[in-house]
Amino acid sequence: MKIDIRFLIFLFFVTFLSLPVFSQPKKGSFYEIKVYHIQNTEQEKTVDDFLRNAYLPALNREGIKTVGVFKPIGNDTIADKRIYVLVPFKSLKQFSELPAKLSGDKQFTESGRDYLEAGYKEAPYLRLESILLSAFPEMPKLQVPALKNEAAKRVYELRSYQSPTEQWFRNKVHMFNEGGEVALFKRLGFNVAFYGSVIAGSEMPNLMYMATFEDMTSREQHWKAFGNDPEWKKLSAMPLYPQQNVSKIDVVFLRPTDYSQI
Repeated sequence: MKIDIRFLIFLFFVTFLSLPVFSQPKKGSFYEIKVYHIQNTEQEKTVDDFLRNAYLPALNREGIKTVGVFKPIGNDTIADKRIYVLVPFKSLKQFSELPAKLSGDKQFTESGRDYLEAGYKEAPYLRLESILLSAFPEMPKLQVPALKNEAAKRVYELRSYQSPTEQWFRNKVHMFNEGGEVALFKRLGFNVAFYGSVIAGSEMPNLMYMATFEDMTSREQHWKAFGNDPEWKKLSAMPLYPQQNVSKIDVVFLRPTDYSQI
């Protein structure tokens, strides 16, 4: 009996898609990305003061270091002003216990009083998003970018890859880890701060990562090198990783605040 090779490829692909959605991180981190949506400079100042003087110091006292705070490039001119906070956690237990720890921290409640006790007519933000991620196995810990220039010129690129279904999502995660995409970014010097699978958020199924560059020119050069790299061309052409594993890409260009720890 003659067997169609295309049918065999199809069977292999379907079997591959039955792999677990998440590989277990090697003692990996969890990340929370908090997004403050603010409408004016008064709210922005209140949130900045809270993060700088109360929230980040309290997290540091709890052993949570290298907390990142970022604003979109051109934040002052956009209608939906935002502040992004990236918090690394050692475990889900640490994440779940943090609110109770903060409520019992007298220094935190005193330093953050203006924010914490704001009246409903003086709310410090419009809405607050929270996205929870599990670190990729191939990069289980947050990495502080090895950039040497001043922070005000840097470009931090936060990327979100949405997939049409959970099966396609797991295929894209596999492409990053076992497929070698994480290693490729490392070889090309993208200075990625983190990779993570979103386990709670509004745009699931999706993964997110943050690449960092000294400026926009460096960013363009890196992505050009990536697109021309023979290894990427080979990986992206593999039948195992069809383009359908990503249905939408969101990109936000950020700069760290002067009090960001990343």
